[in-house]
Amino acid sequence: MATNWSEHIVIAELADEPALSEELNSVHTRLVSLPPAKMPHVILNLASVTYLNSSNIAQLLRLRKRLDECGKRLKVCSVSDHVWSVMLVTGLDKVFRFAPDTASAIASVQLEDAAARPGG
Repeated sequence: MATNWSEHIVIAELADEPALSEELNSVHTRLVSLPPAKMPHVILNLASVTYLNSSNIAQLLRLRKRLDECGKRLKVCSVSDHVWSVMLVTGLDKVFRFAPDTASAIASVQLEDAAARPGG
């Protein structure tokens, strides 16, 4: 379920299918409805995800594209070994930004956001 961690960061705690597809779709629907000026950064916590299918990968890429269009970040954290192997095999380890856990993901998004602001 996606929750607002702050005004600028949304965290989605994801689980395996069928909840994974539903939650990724819900996050995307939420992002599409927002104007770029109100777009938050998104952190996806995959701690409870044990596998990804091609549909999930497509959903992740669609989320990343929407956020990139608005100058926001998508950070993926708490990735299991099996999911990490999927990321490596597909080359997505070079497409997404990763963090070891939610706290590290929040901190890195905040630091990157501060550095990107004028005078930051």
